[in-house]
Amino acid sequence: MPAYYNSISKGVSTIMVSYSSWNGVKMHANRDMITGFLKNILRFRGFVISDWEGIDRITSPPHANYSYSIQAGISAGIDMIMVPNNYKEFIDGLTSHVKNKVIPMSRIDDAVRRILQVKFVMGLFENPLADTSLVNEIGSQEHRELAREAVRKSLVLLKNGESADKPLLPLPKKASKILVAGSHAHNLGYQCGGWTIEWQGLSGNNLTRGTTILTAIENTVDPSTEVVYKENPDADFVKSNNFSYAIVVVGEPPYAETFGDSLSLTISEPGPSTIQNVCGSVKCVTVIISGRPVVIQPYVSSMDALVAAWLPGTEGQGVADVLFGDHGFTGKLPRTWFRTVDQLPMNVGDRHYDALFPFGFGLTTYPTKNI
Repeated sequence: MPAYYNSISKGVSTIMVSYSSWNGVKMHANRDMITGFLKNILRFRGFVISDWEGIDRITSPPHANYSYSIQAGISAGIDMIMVPNNYKEFIDGLTSHVKNKVIPMSRIDDAVRRILQVKFVMGLFENPLADTSLVNEIGSQEHRELAREAVRKSLVLLKNGESADKPLLPLPKKASKILVAGSHAHNLGYQCGGWTIEWQGLSGNNLTRGTTILTAIENTVDPSTEVVYKENPDADFVKSNNFSYAIVVVGEPPYAETFGDSLSLTISEPGPSTIQNVCGSVKCVTVIISGRPVVIQPYVSSMDALVAAWLPGTEGQGVADVLFGDHGFTGKLPRTWFRTVDQLPMNVGDRHYDALFPFGFGLTTYPTKNI
């Protein structure tokens, strides 16, 4: 719980409950954790809010016994309930529980006191509207430079050549002709993932302003270097064009929440075939765009270098910064990268811990004066 403890001590005033269960108990109904641990032991003085229709999902199927869900959620210690649609049903149900003494008025007082205290501390009663004086700063160059730095520092180099004395990265900026391939090479929506403008995210380059990885590569290489972009080339095309090297960018489509649930955790087609067609024919670095570790074990041997780029967002230039050696790779894996989904769940300390890339792994490179 260190992250929660540190956040609370620094004044975080609202915490949202997760949809998930812990030891079989839905978190929205978990009084031991919300009231017992969060409020009493960590002494959280702000207010606890439910997730979107979170109390509905205390039962299976959701909303099967809404009266019970209201009682369970409020009694567990949730102070504000997110009811996006049928708020009258919630108000009627809660009022009935209080009148019938199923939920004590002291619990209501606690919730109201916490909500009002947060609003008073924020000054919402004096200034209820947002301060828009800095709105023109959103998306400023200064912000984009910071985002670009975050991209550079979060990338994890998982493979770099067959051995340490024969690395592929950093790539030379000056080459006669290079290939950029893959479904994610020129797609801002894919770089950003879900919860970007749209709930589930979008494909394409029209949702927001930014730099795709392809554009970043074109911005970075020597003006004499010819950059050929082909989303899914066949092996014959790759072999016949005499490329100096290739950069393949593939991964997952955008998703948010349960829409991203997967039992296979695979790279989207035609990603695997692009890797095989390109990396089987020319020296290549593969960049994976994903919100989590995905199945890559079958393809690693064919790649000369492999980079986990996660969801870099709008500033694709941060990827080019490290691929070409203007900055070094420093990122480390924040979680274990599995070999096969059959191993999951797998965590550090497991008796049969056999990771493809272990927790904390990440190769390092150093900035170079690229020629």
